[in-house]
Amino acid sequence: MDKLFEQARAIAAMFIARNQTIAVAESSSGGLISAALLAVPGASAYYLGGGVIYTPRARHRLLNLTREDMCGLQSASEPYAVLLANTVRERFSASWGISETGAAGPTGNPYGDAAGHCCFAVAGVTTVAKTLETRRSDRLRNMVAFAGAALTLLEQRMASS
Repeated sequence: MDKLFEQARAIAAMFIARNQTIAVAESSSGGLISAALLAVPGASAYYLGGGVIYTPRARHRLLNLTREDMCGLQSASEPYAVLLANTVRERFSASWGISETGAAGPTGNPYGDAAGHCCFAVAGVTTVAKTLETRRSDRLRNMVAFAGAALTLLEQRMASS
């Protein structure tokens, strides 16, 4: 967890220096992305909000995404992560949106993904998505790894923009 907080401190410094903001839509990381970003003193300068989008009901209620929006998409996929990142960014009028979706474990998900499968995306001027396969069934270790991978992608995208 300490590594997550270190990452968040570096990212927070970039947000503050650039006067930029972020919104978060996460799932199998269970709020760890938000927790890391919010653990930095002064987070209210850059953190606009977010949610744990763990169910279809949460997806609809928190992001206003409908079944039609999901047509042809499967949860825990890169295209779905892109949809979440773009949607949360737009809904909060944030500079950046970050999303994460996957199967933390100890078993896989109903879509055939094994435990340790995660897709995450960062939306800024452009949107980039990646997939992580930890090949572990340890739920907590996977959750931390998922949040860390998403924050790493955010930090890389911010550094290159």
